[in-house]
Amino acid sequence: MRGEPSCPRCGGRVRAPGLFTDTWQCDAHGTVHPLQPVVPPSVQALTVAVARAEVPIWMPWPLPVGWLFTGIAHAGDDLSGARATAIACSGPGPLGGPGELVLVAEEIGVGLGARFAGLPGPDPGDAIAVDKPPHAKVLAAGRPTALWHVAGTPDDRAVFVGEARGLWLWAVAWPEGSGLLLYDELVLTDLRDAGAEIELLPCGAISPRLLGP
Repeated sequence: MRGEPSCPRCGGRVRAPGLFTDTWQCDAHGTVHPLQPVVPPSVQALTVAVARAEVPIWMPWPLPVGWLFTGIAHAGDDLSGARATAIACSGPGPLGGPGELVLVAEEIGVGLGARFAGLPGPDPGDAIAVDKPPHAKVLAAGRPTALWHVAGTPDDRAVFVGEARGLWLWAVAWPEGSGLLLYDELVLTDLRDAGAEIELLPCGAISPRLLGP
């Protein structure tokens, strides 16, 4: 696991604010919200992330049968708070074998969701056709939320994106067949609203998807 902040778009090193700039800087992408080091999944780590998040932390709740919470990452610093969050879950895939799902909530331009999706980013742009009917729907914080399948992503994953609470909502599933979860009326809870129920989340080993999307 990395021990220092990195660029949410490319994983490269970032420079902290200093004498000549008050923002974090990536040589390739300019001003960014730094992706903080990933910590092993635990209720305590999740509670800390919830306290500093300025965007939703989406979690399937209840989790699909046999699935576990397997880590959280966020982009932002102590001054700005988390401007993007990525939460990972793992369990038996709908077509057999292991499955993984990463849900990202982020402000426009952060680029973390596009990185997990395997897109140049930072936002989906022409990769989705919002003038056509959505491919899937979830219930996010009690609201029906449309998701569009994203074209042009690597073959090993299924990527969907939509908008919830005025922010991007990305759903990235590995392998591609695990994307069937998004067609099954998945219910998402913003863990900032969950209260003491966070303590009930079953935790597993950290997802490698968070360590190197």
